[in-house]
Amino acid sequence: MLKSVVVVGGGTSGWMTASYLTAAFGDRINVTLVESARVGAIGVGEATFSTVRHFFSYLGLEEKDWMPKCNATYKLAIRFENWREEGHHFYHPFERQRVVDGFTLTDWWLRNPSSDRFDRDCFLVGTLCDSLKSPRQLDGTLFEGGLGERSAYRTTLSEQSTQFPYAYHFDATLVANFLRDYSVARGVRHVLDDVVDVALDERGWISHVVTKEHGDLTGDLFVDCTGFRSLLLGKALEEPFESYQSSLPNDSAVALRVPLDMERKGLRPCTTATAQEAGWIWTIPLFDRIGTGYVYASDYSTPEQAEKRLREFIGPAAEDLEANHIKMRIGRSRRHWVNNCVAIGLSSGFVEPLESTGIFFIQHGIEQLVKHFPDASWDDGLRTSYNNLVSRCMDGVREFLVLHYYAAKRADNEYWLDTKKRTLPDGLAERLERWQTRLPDSESVYPHYHGFEAYSYVCMLLGLGGISLKPSAALGLLDPSSAQHEFKLVAEQAAELERTLPTQYEYFAQFH
Repeated sequence: MLKSVVVVGGGTSGWMTASYLTAAFGDRINVTLVESARVGAIGVGEATFSTVRHFFSYLGLEEKDWMPKCNATYKLAIRFENWREEGHHFYHPFERQRVVDGFTLTDWWLRNPSSDRFDRDCFLVGTLCDSLKSPRQLDGTLFEGGLGERSAYRTTLSEQSTQFPYAYHFDATLVANFLRDYSVARGVRHVLDDVVDVALDERGWISHVVTKEHGDLTGDLFVDCTGFRSLLLGKALEEPFESYQSSLPNDSAVALRVPLDMERKGLRPCTTATAQEAGWIWTIPLFDRIGTGYVYASDYSTPEQAEKRLREFIGPAAEDLEANHIKMRIGRSRRHWVNNCVAIGLSSGFVEPLESTGIFFIQHGIEQLVKHFPDASWDDGLRTSYNNLVSRCMDGVREFLVLHYYAAKRADNEYWLDTKKRTLPDGLAERLERWQTRLPDSESVYPHYHGFEAYSYVCMLLGLGGISLKPSAALGLLDPSSAQHEFKLVAEQAAELERTLPTQYEYFAQFH
């Protein structure tokens, strides 16, 4: 068996990797993490998928153990503003669709919409977001009964049989620091130093990394968590990179951390993505501040223009704050595991921040590494399987994000007009044609695991408004009374939750 793993790079990806490997294998492997004190983390990945709960559960952590220390809050959905037209918004919730007489409630809504808000007519989460509610009562009870129960065993993404109703917002730097302390307390060796060289043996495998002050660090398996620089996989092993920019042009971002009185402002339990002239602005509410940034395409905006627009969007609270400009590498490595090197996080690939998939990719990569962990024979089939799973996952997210731009009704300038002209990933054009007469289902969306279910595609098509959709003809022959009853039930349940749940700020204030 392999005995030692060297993780090169810290930040969210490095410390998530080190902590997870330690939780999985204990002292049966030795884990060393080396990071530079001079290289800062990107530090803007502050929103997550609902599946991230499996990561913390696997580490044996409950929310009260880590959330207050990381200024974390709940995320029930993404709120999309101005993607259809100015002043319009809709939610993409963490909530599966209800089914009546074999058809989803969104199918029934499309046949006979009771309002212009499918997200509030068909789902509960939209109401909770609009009213700034917590998904938990003050005593910790989850609004959806048994979903809050901890299982008796550690779970991974593959055990996500139900849609958990929320994800998290958190300070990525604080989470990395928390996981660093967690890891070191459980035996991970932490080396604070610069890696100045990556040494290869005669086979082209990594034999060791050379540090400035600690000499050579040897290991059996090396994990590249060096971000967009990809020092091990990209530079030392020269693995080719496959760009997604022909279909996803946003390659830059400018970010600000904005201290605010969140008690007065209120904690909206969702990420907000507000469409702009050359991209979109994220707003992520943490307990003590908001994280915000403008994701844009450098072909349509300069960094100066983007920063100016972001500061205008925020208003006076942005004065004197230092902006963090980021150049993003959009795409993925052709392979993510080469020889004895596995890339995790940005060094593996990245599909712009829309839909908060960065930390999801980290978690997925780590889980698959544990499931494919090699022995001394280095079975090449494990590498092949790992590379296929990770590549398909990223390609699937790429397709889902392309849908956001292609299906957006907004077309008021060159940037938004061009989103309808770009090359579509293989298979998406055919799927789009099918969805116009039959809403997406599990048989008609991207077929490989990528974290998104059919209801997510439905929400985006109904919310974005740029593609003409037809209701199922069969619904015209069915008795609608059961569906009407379910719509009424959704409204009644939403009103009851709005009346009884505390606000998100009230919920988290008790821990601070």
